[in-house]
Amino acid sequence: MRHKTKLILALLLVVQIFGLRILRGYPQFVETYYSLGIFPFISKLSRYAFGWIPFSVGDIIYLGLISLALRWLYNNVKRLKTNPVLFFLDISATLSLAYLMFNLLWGINYYRMPLHETLALEKSYTTEQLLTLTNDLIDKSNRIHRELGYADSVKIDIPYSNKEIFKRSTDGYEVLSEKFPAFSYSPKSLKNSGLSLGLTYMGYSGYYNPLTGEAQVNNLIKSYKFAVVSCHEQAHQLGYAAENEANFIAALATIHNPDDYIKYSGYIFLLRYCINEVARRDMEAYHEIVTRVNPGILESYKEMREFWQRYNNPFEDLSKIFWDNFLKANNQSKGIMSYSYMVALAVNYSEKNEL
Repeated sequence: MRHKTKLILALLLVVQIFGLRILRGYPQFVETYYSLGIFPFISKLSRYAFGWIPFSVGDIIYLGLISLALRWLYNNVKRLKTNPVLFFLDISATLSLAYLMFNLLWGINYYRMPLHETLALEKSYTTEQLLTLTNDLIDKSNRIHRELGYADSVKIDIPYSNKEIFKRSTDGYEVLSEKFPAFSYSPKSLKNSGLSLGLTYMGYSGYYNPLTGEAQVNNLIKSYKFAVVSCHEQAHQLGYAAENEANFIAALATIHNPDDYIKYSGYIFLLRYCINEVARRDMEAYHEIVTRVNPGILESYKEMREFWQRYNNPFEDLSKIFWDNFLKANNQSKGIMSYSYMVALAVNYSEKNEL
């Protein structure tokens, strides 16, 4: 690549940054022409191309890119002293090209209309509304726990393999799409990630690969969360880039699943978020409300907590700092803390619809 081309690409990075800042002011345009226009074609094409392959192509591509990057740094690190301008020009040009590909293939979805607007929901809610939904979710979670044939004190393990969960997870989207056509999901491209151990040490349950359109799920997760994470990554495949919105859609897709085990995982997933929000707003109400939850459900939460604690390490904190800043740079002003927005979606959705 010639120096002039590299300079143009490097300058293009600045143009992209300013261009995306302008795009933030036109969410309706993004929603109409990209998220519901160009992107569905890109997404389906990627899933048709790679979804049938039994292993994660995206993982292999990422490993290859990381290897090439490390090799380049090893061969060019001396240029930091001899010619630092060209060294950083090469890096800037590469980052610019990668950033362009990321945004064209998926990243522009960060600037689409907020989900509460497309679903015609309010954004704010009262503590009273939150408590009403939380109590309702407790009743439903406890009831389905018993209907599955387990004692209140017994933790339920989802009796399906990862492959079976992948197959069943699309059923919830099929039911959901009858009411909301935008949630129609086909074809399927769900994979166990070959980088699951690394993802776990970084504190992540899965990821969406914009290069291949694959949904990668951390296969070390052996709890109620696996089905929810699968649906979460499927929401990303549909173009819902914001983590809080993908969480909410995952909750809906699992709750609407005809399989009772998958449905159960969705109810207790959403319940946990609501209980945590009650604790932030009213600790006295939290202590009262948590006593109503079946001990077996609380054991599932404990199992998930202990899983992440086993892999806790300083690198995870650095990874979360990076992810927090990445979210803020991509139109999620509260970063990781914006995940609580899904509770607002759930509360206001439940005012109009059955959960």
